[in-house]
Formats: sequence, structure tokens, C-alpha cells
Amino acid sequence: MAKNKEQNTEVPAVNPTEARLQTFFKEKVTPKLVERFQYQNIMKVPRLQKISINIGIGAAAAEPKLLEIALQELAQITGQKPQIRKSKKAISNFKLREGQAVGCRVTLRRKAMYEFFDRFVSLAVPRIRDFRGLNDTSFDGRGNYTVGVKEQIIFPEIDIDKVPRISGMDISFVTSASTDEEAYVLLSELGMPFKKKIN
Repeated sequence: MAKNKEQNTEVPAVNPTEARLQTFFKEKVTPKLVERFQYQNIMKVPRLQKISINIGIGAAAAEPKLLEIALQELAQITGQKPQIRKSKKAISNFKLREGQAVGCRVTLRRKAMYEFFDRFVSLAVPRIRDFRGLNDTSFDGRGNYTVGVKEQIIFPEIDIDKVPRISGMDISFVTSASTDEEAYVLLSELGMPFKKKIN
């Protein structure tokens, strides 16, 4: 604990290299997971490894400017420069050529990952229209969870008055959990507002 000289009161010491949620995971979530699943080794406690945000722009072939807008918005939301995703093969029905830009993505790790998670659950998710909780059926069987966001304007970083087009994105939360139940408990303890509990 650090001391405030003027008021002579103790204030919590802040670790500048860690996000608030990162410290919360170590101090509060880890003991709960150990108690719940009876891990014999602290290294077996599941943790969040990375968050991948992906935006697909199907109309980018006809309107290249849409990709530029998506790149700018994703950079604003994550604070990180996105990568352009290109098609791996040509699909004539969709007028798609091999190597054509079709979207963008960002992968967040460590401090940036925890900061995004914190903003997502506390600021963005409550702004989802008619929100009643996130669906808990989108786990992949290996401890990873993906949620689809229909409108990028739920993120406070996006100025709704400057948005030319409403677009969505897929957000994948990759964990080290070996089961969906462990991942569910981990994400719940970190603040993910699920609709109901996994049976």
C-alpha cells in the first residue's frame, strides 16, 4: 500500500504494467477457480490467452472505402493497428478473386487484452439494444468463446454521427481452459454477463 502524504491515508499501490482486470484476475479470480475445480497446481488455473476481433467486409470488392473505414474503426476500438485479411481462393459466385481484401482483424494479448475485455463488458455490452445477457452456447468445446456483435456503435470510441454504415464483428476469447465449463466460470468471474449457466 502507498501513503498519501497530504491526507496521510493509505491508497492501493497501482502496478503500471498491469491492467486493472489483470490484477483482479490474479488476486480474486484465481483463488475462486482453485477452490471450485480443486487444482493441485496453480499453473493449471485457466487464463485468458488472447482476444481476436474480426470484421468481414463482403462488399469490400465493390466498395474499397468500406475496408478503410473498418480498419479505422477497429483501430479506434482496440488501440492497435489491424491486419488486412485476404481471400485464400477465388469464388466466382461472389465475384471474389484470390488474394482480394475481404476484412480485417486484431489480436490482443496481455495488458491490451485485459483493458479491451474490461471496456467490452463494462461499457460496450450494456449498450447492446434490448440486452438480456450474452448467449452461453457459443463455446467451441475447447474452452474458447465467440460472440457476434451486430453494431460497432456499442463501443464508446465510435462516434455514431460519423459512422457511414452499421457493421458487425466477431470477438473470440481464447482461454487455456480444457473444458467449456472451466472457460465459462473464468469468463463469468472476469465479468462476462452471460444469460444463463451451462448445464
